[in-house]
Amino acid sequence: MEKLIIGSHVSFEKDEQLLGSVKEALEYGGNTFMFYTGAPQNTIRIRLNDELTKKALILMKENDIDINNVIVHAPYIINLANDDNAFAISFLKEEIKRTEKLGITKLVLHPGSHVGVGIDKGIQNVIAGLNVIIDEKTKVNICLETMAGKGREVGSSFIEIKKIIDGVKYNNKVSVCLDTCHISDAGYDISNFDQVLDEFDRIIGLEKLVCIHINDSKNEKGAHKDRHENFGFGTLGFDNLIKIIYNPRIMHIPKILETPYVSIDDSSKERLYPPYKFEIMMIKNKKFNTNLIEDIRNYYK
Repeated sequence: MEKLIIGSHVSFEKDEQLLGSVKEALEYGGNTFMFYTGAPQNTIRIRLNDELTKKALILMKENDIDINNVIVHAPYIINLANDDNAFAISFLKEEIKRTEKLGITKLVLHPGSHVGVGIDKGIQNVIAGLNVIIDEKTKVNICLETMAGKGREVGSSFIEIKKIIDGVKYNNKVSVCLDTCHISDAGYDISNFDQVLDEFDRIIGLEKLVCIHINDSKNEKGAHKDRHENFGFGTLGFDNLIKIIYNPRIMHIPKILETPYVSIDDSSKERLYPPYKFEIMMIKNKKFNTNLIEDIRNYYK
């Protein structure tokens, strides 16, 4: 059986950059990770430090973290589906350059919102944008994320994702990141995940699936709301998520947790702490911890 490839979202801070990201992933017990190269809601970006990157790559090699399993997530403010997407195209080009400079090959991208122009036009806008951005020299693979379908989101069905891929000239450089919360909220039944994979394979092709976001959901199937829940505590449930993670058809694919931080009230203010160390422990043990939230609070107090 192939080894489990599991990790979580981690930070990317000014002082240590990628090196700090690797250290955080190791602290959580992960052998992969995902990060933004800057805040997802703005354009402020720190200059990349090559020395820190070199140290990070050494630490990854020492701890058996394959850089091909590491993911960069593009910022939310990039919206290729809008008619006015010149900024999105320009900024995504810069994010791709930063990803390439870090030596990372996968960049997850939300297809975006059509902002009222309609789903078909939104899809065409995404295609047109990617055809400007991706050329024969592009080293990074753009991983289109499956969306929950809230508001005017593009990409909440496998058919919509397939239409985008088919329209891109260099679509060998376009793949898919599947989010378990999103596809459930979009109406897919993850309790029959092999059927979901069969449908994905029939429409898109399983060879295009290169990343999975492992998130529980606060919502019932088909709610189109996109609200993540901690692992095993939502409507998807521990057993279903474990079956997905250990499904032999996708064991080779990196799986990333984006579950909510846990709040801890102290005398001054509420603080939020990451659950990933404990969720990864549960996943490795294949045993649900009903005291997860309390254990996280006790650990960080």
